Amino acid sequence: MDEKLTNQILALRRVLDMRRYIGRDNLPSKIEEGLFLGSFEAARNKDALKQSNITHILTVAYFLNPLYRNEFVYKVINVADREDENLKRYFDECFDFIEGAKRSGGGVLVHCLAGKSRSVTIVVAYLMRKHGMSLSEALNLVKSKRPIASPNPGFISQLQEYEKSLLGAQSSCCFCSTLISAHIDQCDTTSTM
Repeated sequence: MDEKLTNQILALRRVLDMRRYIGRDNLPSKIEEGLFLGSFEAARNKDALKQSNITHILTVAYFLNPLYRNEFVYKVINVADREDENLKRYFDECFDFIEGAKRSGGGVLVHCLAGKSRSVTIVVAYLMRKHGMSLSEALNLVKSKRPIASPNPGFISQLQEYEKSLLGAQSSCCFCSTLISAHIDQCDTTSTM
C-alpha cells in the first residue's frame, strides 16, 4: 500500500474515532474575549454562536462548507490534518481575519472537524503573535479552556518555528513532547490494527 493511501486510511480512522466525541461537542470554547475554538458541531450550533456574539467563522479544514452564509462572515482555509501539511503559511492570513472580527465588535469561532489539531494550531499561533506568548504559554492557555487540544507533531514543529521567528528563541514545551509521543503511540496502535 502506498504512503498516500495509508495516510488517508489513518486519517479516516481518526475521524471515525473522533465521531463519538464530536457529537457531544457542540459548544464553542471561549479562549479569550472575542475568540472561540470548537468543532464542526459547534460551528453548526447557530443558537450558541449567536449567544456568544460570534459574527465570524474561520474554518480550517477540507470539505466543511459554510452553513449560514447570510448570517456570519466566513473564511475557509482548506487544509488536511496531516503532519506534512503547511499550516504555517496561513498564520498571518488567519491572524488578520481574527483581528478584523474583533475590531468590528464581534467574535470569531475558529474550528476544524474536531477542534483538536488544525484550529488549535491557528489559535495558538494567534495568541503567540498577539500577546507575545511562548508556545508553551499559548498551548497551556488553550488546553485549560479546551482539554482535547492536541496539534499533530507536524503542526507543533511549525509552531516551534513560528515561536522562534516571533521571539527569537524557542522555549521548552512539555506539552509538545507529550503530544508528539502520544501521536506516535496512536499511530503505532492504529497501524497494528
